[in-house]
Amino acid sequence: MSFPRVRPPFVADERTQLVGWLDMQRAIAQWKTEGLSEEDAYRPVLPGSPLMTVAGLISHMRWTEHCWFEVLFLGGSRDDNPQFDESVEDADMRVEGVPLAQLLDDYERQCVRSNEIVAAHSLDDVGKHPDFRSAQASLRWMLIHMVEETARHAGHLDTVRELLDGETGYF
Repeated sequence: MSFPRVRPPFVADERTQLVGWLDMQRAIAQWKTEGLSEEDAYRPVLPGSPLMTVAGLISHMRWTEHCWFEVLFLGGSRDDNPQFDESVEDADMRVEGVPLAQLLDDYERQCVRSNEIVAAHSLDDVGKHPDFRSAQASLRWMLIHMVEETARHAGHLDTVRELLDGETGYF
């Protein structure tokens, strides 16, 4: 992934710091997949959460980026995003047969697209999708939420990875 596993500068403008923290969490998520076999990427380790696999989490993170930046913020279509499929629970985490490398490439492309959207707008701009209350949030709020969301799932990936093969580490 093209995102560095480094913290943003101690002194920088707000956008640099917010995007820097988000990029670092994205990089940590990718790092948690390094050296993992395809079999392990799909192996559930939490009995109560069979879809919380490395592959399922990476897919979920990709579609969450799409949801917040392309659908809610830009007002784009939700049709291709499985998070909006109400007929299948956790549809965005159901990725059987999709190679981990493809999921990681899709996630990276989505993150790059999200950063392009952020770079092109004011942090004070609000979302445009008329059908969702969450779209009323500012881009700043959405970025902070995505730092929280991505860090949360990086932590899940850390736990799953440790349960799979004992690998640990923060960054």
